Amino acid sequence: MTFDYRPYITSNSEICGGEPVIAGTRVTLRTVLASLADGMSVEEILADFPSLNRESVKAVLAFAAMSAEEDLPLPAAPVLA
Repeated sequence: MTFDYRPYITSNSEICGGEPVIAGTRVTLRTVLASLADGMSVEEILADFPSLNRESVKAVLAFAAMSAEEDLPLPAAPVLA
């Protein structure tokens, strides 16, 4: 079963221009994902954004995984010579 990210993520046109954020904060999903991509640990992200918790970071990853599953084409099968 996939982690239910929905209680943790919201979008409101009056908050961060409607970009998805962690509910109850102004921390965007893009910010959390960029931090992870830059090599930050979850502990470092939580230290930088004290309004977050481990579950909210997990929700960002679950949301990204679900989005990737819906939006990205499947990779082509390797060609065997």
